[in-house]
Parts: sequence; C-alpha cells; structure tokens
Amino acid sequence: MGDRHLLDSDALENIDRMTNIALGQMSGGISPASLAMAYLDWTVHLASSPGKQFQLGAKALRKAMRLGAYALSSAMTGKAEPCIKPLPGDHRFDHPGWERYPYNVVSQGFLLNQQWWHNATTGIRGVSKHAEAAVWFTAKQILDMTAPCNIPFLNPEIAETTIQERGANLARGAEFYREDMRRSLREEKPAGLEAFRVGENLAITPGKVVYRNLLMELIQYSPTTDTVQREPVLMQSAWMMKYYILDLSPHNSLVKYLVDRGHTVFMISWMNPRAEHRNLGMEDYRKLGTMAAIDAISEILPGRRIHTVGYCLGGILLTIAAAAMAREGDDRLASITLFTPMTDFTEVGEIDVFMDASEVTLLEDMMWEKGYLGHK
Repeated sequence: MGDRHLLDSDALENIDRMTNIALGQMSGGISPASLAMAYLDWTVHLASSPGKQFQLGAKALRKAMRLGAYALSSAMTGKAEPCIKPLPGDHRFDHPGWERYPYNVVSQGFLLNQQWWHNATTGIRGVSKHAEAAVWFTAKQILDMTAPCNIPFLNPEIAETTIQERGANLARGAEFYREDMRRSLREEKPAGLEAFRVGENLAITPGKVVYRNLLMELIQYSPTTDTVQREPVLMQSAWMMKYYILDLSPHNSLVKYLVDRGHTVFMISWMNPRAEHRNLGMEDYRKLGTMAAIDAISEILPGRRIHTVGYCLGGILLTIAAAAMAREGDDRLASITLFTPMTDFTEVGEIDVFMDASEVTLLEDMMWEKGYLGHK
C-alpha cells in the first residue's frame, strides 16, 4: 500500500506539470522541448547533407566576394550597384543615409547574411515542415534583433540625430529603457497608459448594460439620429480583449460610427477569467456569450433579425455559433461580418511554428495552475 501511495499517478503527474510550468515561466510560454527538437531535426539532417553543406559554403564565398567588390567600388567612387535589394515590405533601410559609405556596405552585408541564413535553414532534405519553419522563424528573430538599424553606431539616422542633439537622444533612450525595466520588474503597466481613461477619453460612446451572466455583460448603444434602422447590430471581440477595442476615441470608434448612422448597437463585454472558471470551454462561451446575447436582443427587440460582427477570436466563435444556428434552423441572423478571424485552419501562418503537442501541453499546464492563461 505504501508503494502504491508513493507512486500515485496523479501526484507524479502533478510534479511533471509543475516542472513544465517552471520551464514555461522561464521561456516566456515557448516550449523549450519543441524548439530543441526542431533544431535537432535541422542539425542532424544538415550534418548528413554534404551536398547542401557544399552549396552553402559556395554561396557564402560568392556573397563575400560580391560584398568585397561592392565595398571597394563604393569606397573608391562613392557609388556602386547594390548586391541585393531588401525584400518587399522591408523599409528598414529606406533612409538616404543607408546609401552612403560605409553604411551602404553594412546594410548590404546584413541583407546578404539574412539571405544566406534563409538558404541554410530551408530546403534541407528530411527536415519536417514544422521544424524548418521553427528554425527559420527563430533565426529570423535573431537576425532582426541584431540588424544594423537596431545598433546606434551602425545606423546613419541615429548617428545624424546624435550629432544634432549632442547625445541627448541617447540619454533619453537610456532613461526610457530604465523606466521600462523598472515597470516590468514591478509588473506595472507600461508608461503612458495612464493617459487613457475609460469613460473620459476612451470608450465614451453612451451605452447601458441590459443583460449580464457568468461570462459577459451586454451593452446597448442607442442611435443618435431621428431615423432608426430596423435591424440591430451585435458586436463581439475576442475574450482576451476589452469591449472598447471597437469603441476607442470618437474619431476611430466603430460603435460611434454606427449609432451616428441610425443603428442600434449591442456589444458583448467579456468578464475577466478567474480560477473558478477553469472548467469553462468554447461551448460555454458560445451558449453564455453569443447565444445569450442573441436571445437577450430578441427579447428587447422582438421580431428583428440581427446583423453580427465578430472581431478576431470573437469572429471564430461567431462563425461556430452561426453554423450551429443554421443546423438548428435558427434564422435570427441577418448578416455576419468578420474582422481578422481565422475560419480555415489548413494554413495558419507563423503561429503554426509554436503549435505542436509539446507547446499545447505546456500551455495546458500553465492554465492548470491558475485556471486560465495569464497575459504575461
């Protein structure tokens, strides 16, 4: 009996969970095991690919020779044809100062190096698609972090400003960094947020709570026009967002835009999760969130069909709810408008770099401790 108690599976599993939680806290929520396995996959297959190694060596030699010729020509004539151009959308080297020697050589060297690392981390036979994406993604983050535009003495724009301000800009930057670190260590909000106050210069469109339950409050905003549109609008964002993401300042508030054009707007304001909500899932959010809001609106404005707007994860939830309503023959929705949700998960983009069994297990363990996933 003693051995059985000592080897209790739940107790041992909890030890594993606590270990995983500690790792997650140190790694910022990124699974070290997942990243290590990706790099092991890449390293082993690259090590067993002499042809790829030869190709990378030849590319490195050619790039070095091109950069050397470019540097020599630029130093002697002040002009030279660039070896490589930035990728579309990369505006880090748009400042005219990057065209002057020696900054032009620095930027060209970085771009050639970036291209080489892309070649080195992709196209290796045998490496899984997930591992390849993870290795290139992390390599790209390191490259971006160490780009010359982020190094003061290698950035011509910063150099010019430093000369003009006699170093005052560097002193300000150091002070900003010190303040950011102080606030981070004390778990305080970032500097400047105190300037935004709900009800004063944020979320100032007049509204009232007309329904609430365990998960949310439903806010109603009345039209400001004499003529009122018959069908109301229901808006919901992701539950990690505040409702006023769609009601910021008057000049960029979607809510104000709609009420000023005669629409009655309803907004779901999600509650902040607590430990006692640990057993709530997506179905609860559908029933107590989207469906409860639709039911409440139908009682306030009976017989009216509802235009719905879903933002981010709120759009995914709205899509699920709409599909369930269609299955049940519920035709209360007049339309669905989606802002930035993902409804096709075949190709999810860069987030797929982090989504594997190891990462999901890490996130589940971190949520097991508190009952929810914190913002840090």
